[in-house]
Amino acid sequence: MTMGMNFTVQETSALYGLLADSSSDVILKTDREGFIVHASPAFERLGFRIPGSLISPNLLDIVESSHRDIVSRALSDALDGREPGKWVEFPAVTADERQHWFEIQARALRDEGGEIYGALSIMRSIDERRQLKDQLFAATYTDPLTGLTNRAAFISMLEHMIESNMDGCLALFSIDFFRTINMKYGQSTGDEVLQVFAELLREMLRAEDIISRIGSERFAVLLPRTSTEQAQAICHRVVTTLAELRQKVGESRFAITASASIAHIGDNLDRTIERAELALFCAKAKGRNRLELEKERPVATH
Repeated sequence: MTMGMNFTVQETSALYGLLADSSSDVILKTDREGFIVHASPAFERLGFRIPGSLISPNLLDIVESSHRDIVSRALSDALDGREPGKWVEFPAVTADERQHWFEIQARALRDEGGEIYGALSIMRSIDERRQLKDQLFAATYTDPLTGLTNRAAFISMLEHMIESNMDGCLALFSIDFFRTINMKYGQSTGDEVLQVFAELLREMLRAEDIISRIGSERFAVLLPRTSTEQAQAICHRVVTTLAELRQKVGESRFAITASASIAHIGDNLDRTIERAELALFCAKAKGRNRLELEKERPVATH
């Protein structure tokens, strides 16, 4: 025998109070204009202030401007009598003036005649979930040694540039004689060499350039909205500066050099990478420590 859960008005009110007081979720009651008529105690526990004035805050007042349209649509859907949709995520600025992320879902409130007079919403913090997502993203697309994006991220970003017809160039860099450095000085010194070169790339390239470590000693740089001539000047400066420095790495101080290549980003990912790889092969074959352009357009740095 199944027992039904039928509550009187007083019992329903008591149950609501019990859930509202004990839950970390925020229960919000708003009128048709979105003004907050009632908020459960968790509203203040999550860092929101309830003003003492007679004018209640609007739900959208706690939502950052970039996401107000999304939350507004969710509230409108509820006030139109539609079934509650998916949870909507949004950033809010709380009393500590820091950005925090929440999700919300709304349902229409109807009077005895069936008329909708407001909405009842549940809102909860998702900061921890988003932090886990960010950590997962970092683990998936970041090279842990250098902190640069990895090959998977590089491929995705190059695909995006091609699909959006964004003009630009691809540059490849390879540290010369890296295997010899590892064998002579040890892997920890080799790791320091990679970190030194990664830092040099960060310092010398522009803010809009995208730097990735795509292999053992290989780095790729996407230079959006950049002509071949501009890319040549930028990358030539990196190669020559590196060769002129004698870096203190491990217990030794020695010169690090790199070979580099440039290819214009075309309409095909594989062909773009292939043209850059071929130019890099030419740079190594011609003595290393130099920059080569695709289609036999060399620029020596000796």
